[in-house]
Amino acid sequence: MASTLTDRLTRLVKTMRGQARITESNVQDMLREVRMALLEADVALPVVRDFIARVKERALGQEVAGALNPGQALVGMVHKELAATMGEGVADLNLAAQPPAVILMAGLQGAGKTTTTAKLAKHLITKRKKKVLTVSADVYRPAAIEQLRLVTAQAGAEWFPSAPDQKPREIALAALDYAKRHYFDVLLVDTAGRLGIDEALMAEISELHAALNPVETLFVVDAMQGQDAVNTARAFKDALPLTGVVLTKLDGDSRGGAALSVRQVTGAPIKFAGISEKIDGLEVFDAERHAGRVLGMGDIVALVEEVQKGVDLGAAQKFADKMKSGGGFDLTDFLGQITQMKKMGGLSSLMDKLPSQLTAKAAGADMGRAERDVKRMEGIICAMTPLERRKPELIKASRKRRIATGAGVPVQEVNRLLKQFEQMQGMMKKMKGGGLMKMMKRMGGAGGGFPGMPR
Repeated sequence: MASTLTDRLTRLVKTMRGQARITESNVQDMLREVRMALLEADVALPVVRDFIARVKERALGQEVAGALNPGQALVGMVHKELAATMGEGVADLNLAAQPPAVILMAGLQGAGKTTTTAKLAKHLITKRKKKVLTVSADVYRPAAIEQLRLVTAQAGAEWFPSAPDQKPREIALAALDYAKRHYFDVLLVDTAGRLGIDEALMAEISELHAALNPVETLFVVDAMQGQDAVNTARAFKDALPLTGVVLTKLDGDSRGGAALSVRQVTGAPIKFAGISEKIDGLEVFDAERHAGRVLGMGDIVALVEEVQKGVDLGAAQKFADKMKSGGGFDLTDFLGQITQMKKMGGLSSLMDKLPSQLTAKAAGADMGRAERDVKRMEGIICAMTPLERRKPELIKASRKRRIATGAGVPVQEVNRLLKQFEQMQGMMKKMKGGGLMKMMKRMGGAGGGFPGMPR
């Protein structure tokens, strides 16, 4: 949805430039583009109609303020309504209960419930400092219990064992008793899913809800389901008092079709979004920020958070002090910078959070190739000895051949890396000498960029 809606709105902003007022005519033009983009994203038709009606009501006859043209003003209105449709602001988990607070995870098979359970455990441990126990009440899928055990271990939480020959209700009550006796703050219950909605599934999960009386009942839905998500959401809403929604696979192509539909149908706020396959790839859902992403405004706040999470501040300070004191920039430092970038999700992850105007400038660059180049550089440096990393001038023909063999690349790739490193080393020396501004001016005049990176 993001790219389609962004492209359509960008074209419209250009065509409406110079018009002094928002009129019924130009509003209709814009709403037609928005309607088509939403329908292409598989947003439910009733949701689209309601959304379009609200934008139209807000827009008609409104004066254009300040330096905005009508197109930009209308984009602002669409942004506000998108955020409102997805549930303005942030909806946090309600853990105000006598421990353990029980969280019931519901949804169809394949939506990512089990992985999301572990991701939520990780979030509660790292962000809320809670002691977390997980349990699987899925006795139908052979690998479900073992899968939860493995991902729970990755999250750093404790797992309560269960077996396929047990009843889901018995499993859940035994886990609750264990959690009480061992002073756990939160119990996460992963329930069974089916490939489709059926009465047996709904009856079982309703029974679990009645037995556990959870403080949160989270509906886990695949963001790439689109229109199908609406039918699933409606069925679970009728069976359970849902308190929140978790959208998984939001890093896929959909970028929000389900987010618009599910929030409207269930009436429950979207509380979390799965943004990657990593165990920490779960973020608190912020409707305002997600609306910005959908409209191509990027998510600079998320970018900053990603940097803060991924960067080792101690190592960064050490590197800065080394540069300031005139310590030489060596290949170990170069490897450190590559590692930091990987921790932040790599080039494509960072680019994804930038506004579309900036990413458009890099549209010609092959991000996949750039990522592969970075991995290749990392492999070459890792094939060197610590001495060679500290003193690259030692790397002559025989050493180059050995390094190339170790990294599985041609010798030419080793030569290319060393050349790029020399260029970066020269830049670091200029920074140390107080010539940063002069260097930036020269780079700007020559249209240069960092060695080895897309220009």
